[in-house]
Amino acid sequence: GFGLWCMLMVASCSPSSSHPEEPAVRAHVEHYFATWSAQDMDGYGACFQPQARITFVTPQGTNTQGLTDFLHGQRLTHETADSPMSEVPLEIKISVGNRIATAAVKWELRKQGGNKTGMDFFTLAKAPEGWRIVALVWEQD
Repeated sequence: GFGLWCMLMVASCSPSSSHPEEPAVRAHVEHYFATWSAQDMDGYGACFQPQARITFVTPQGTNTQGLTDFLHGQRLTHETADSPMSEVPLEIKISVGNRIATAAVKWELRKQGGNKTGMDFFTLAKAPEGWRIVALVWEQD
């Protein structure tokens, strides 16, 4: 009847399959979180293109850094932490174009003394060696 017809019409408007590059983008984003959590700062840095920009958004405004300064800050964060920390993606939404992709990631920072959550918005570009982050805009809840 009409209900079945409506369900079929809605289904036909939904994307029938994801982009063939989506698994590679998802794997890269998951690798980003895994290297940070493992304190593998060389592997973590390799997730980015060298000219990447990273912007932290707070209620007071924004702070944008180049990759070198950002990685230095991330190293210090691990080195000065009271205990090991890990960051886990809770939800990943990906859109893929021809040579660019975006990933919106809800994450949880797990650490002794209390967990925190936040959001990362990645812009990635396909390089000869694979997907790399060209911009990251993030916030902590």
